[in-house]
Amino acid sequence: MALPAEALVNKSLELVSLPTTYSQINDLMNDPNSSADDISEVINIDPGLTARLLKIVNSPFYGFPSQINTISRAITIIGTRELTHLVLATSVINAFKGIPANLINLEEFWRHSLACAIASKLLAIHCGYRAAERFFISGLLQNIGSLVLYQALPELAREAINNAKSGNGTLSKTEQLVMGFDHSEVGQALVEAWRLPDSLGEVVTFHHKPSQATQFQNEVAIIHIADIMVSSAELGHSGDRHVPPLDPKAWEQLGIEPQILPEILQQVTEQLDDLTAVMTSS
Repeated sequence: MALPAEALVNKSLELVSLPTTYSQINDLMNDPNSSADDISEVINIDPGLTARLLKIVNSPFYGFPSQINTISRAITIIGTRELTHLVLATSVINAFKGIPANLINLEEFWRHSLACAIASKLLAIHCGYRAAERFFISGLLQNIGSLVLYQALPELAREAINNAKSGNGTLSKTEQLVMGFDHSEVGQALVEAWRLPDSLGEVVTFHHKPSQATQFQNEVAIIHIADIMVSSAELGHSGDRHVPPLDPKAWEQLGIEPQILPEILQQVTEQLDDLTAVMTSS
């Protein structure tokens, strides 16, 4: 018997499915016989996606000194893996449209998510990770289950949000009380349905309780801390006005020096407005 969260996601897939372009690119990434030209050809079939990607790589977030006019050039500059993450990011942002503004301000939701994405990547770099782009996408999509709830169960989601605002607990807690599951469980089911990486599934599931992560503890811990930093600084919001409680084990596990946090937050705020504008534009 399917869990309620899984059943909800299966129903929602009729409205929101993982873009075909991302699936094709991901298959090419895993094919040793494919090339950057193959990936470029797939992206160029979708003019809207091509335009969004070129707008992102030419934005101040990257700050390249000269204009990048083609997808093949973008792949050369930032690499196939990072471009694939950008395809996923912009495709997901573009997929969730039409959620009522009186339920959640989508621009503020994505502002919060993008701030978490930037902070996660910067924390990962500080912790010595080289392939830090995967932390960006994990930070961005940690609350993806919330969007499914807002789209599929708007009235119950509104009740949970209002209960959290009234001081009846964190949003996860009020979602459990109202619906019997929370956005983390829905997000996990969505990641599985979309066949996204296991590391992302673990981040989505345990970003509020990183000590329960089993395979990707450091990645979950980094996104956990990034979320707390961004929530404390009130950079956008995902519907929960509470600052998530810190798991001390996550902090100890990473060994981050407290004095670097203001510097990272400063970098986040410097990059956030431009990135939000370019990522959320149609």
